[in-house]
Formats: sequence, structure tokens, C-alpha cells
Amino acid sequence: MTTVLKKHEPRRLRGWNRPQPLESVREEIQDLISRAFGIDVEMWPSERIMPSLDLFETDDALEVRMDIPGIDAKDIEIQVSGNVLTISGQRKAVREEKGKTYHRIERQVGAFSRSVTLPCLIREETVDAQYRNGILTVRLLKTEEAKSRKITVKS
Repeated sequence: MTTVLKKHEPRRLRGWNRPQPLESVREEIQDLISRAFGIDVEMWPSERIMPSLDLFETDDALEVRMDIPGIDAKDIEIQVSGNVLTISGQRKAVREEKGKTYHRIERQVGAFSRSVTLPCLIREETVDAQYRNGILTVRLLKTEEAKSRKITVKS
């Protein structure tokens, strides 16, 4: 009688080809803990800050609004390259103050970066950015070719 033993293939970590390999490791550990102990670890703090943004268009401009409260305007960087807008920055950690006992620290700190592809070409020299009450507003004027034109139908 002959027994064939199957060679044991080690389980590979998924996602090592992602741009955030440490994030993949964190996901693997969370998955392992969830399966082994039945604990929901989805609410564990993430190392990534992903601010929400809105992108909308008018006849002559594009406008982006991003919620980034608690960040100094000097810590925000805006870049336009072709038709890609990139907004990045950093929320700094709050120092613990003497005489205070922290029971919970949930606000995320660290760097963030969001890139969005713009639906048309813009005039890079006219980009205007304002930051008020935790909301960044970036206004980008369209090129003449990208502006919408009203066409009259002849009868």
C-alpha cells in the first residue's frame, strides 16, 4: 500500500503587492484574531487618514471641498499635475497635558494624501485654495477649451 503525502504549502500573506504593505499585515492580523477568537476588530484604529471630499463643476470652474478639521493651513499641500489634483497634509498628535487623565483617544493623527482625477483640463496658474472651519475649498478654473458652450439649434 502506497500513501502519497501532499506537500504543505505555507499560507501566503495577501496583498503584499499593495502600496501599503504594513496595512496588509494589519488586515491579516485582524482576520486571524477575528477567526480565532470571534472578536470584531474592524473598529481598531487605522493608520490611514482618509478625508472625505466633494468634487463638483460649474460652467467655468471645478471645485473640491475636503473635510480636514484640526489641521493647520500650513500643514496642507496642494499639487496639480495635468488633470490630477493631490491634496496632502498631516494632523499632528495632541500632547497629553499634565493634570489630565485620558480615557479615550480616538482622533486619528498622521499623514494623509488624496488624489483625484479632474474631469477636464484646468488653468494651473489660477488655482485658489481657502481653509475655513475645518473645510478646505479648492477652486480650479477651466481652460477655454474645457468650458461648456451653449449651442443654439436652428430651425
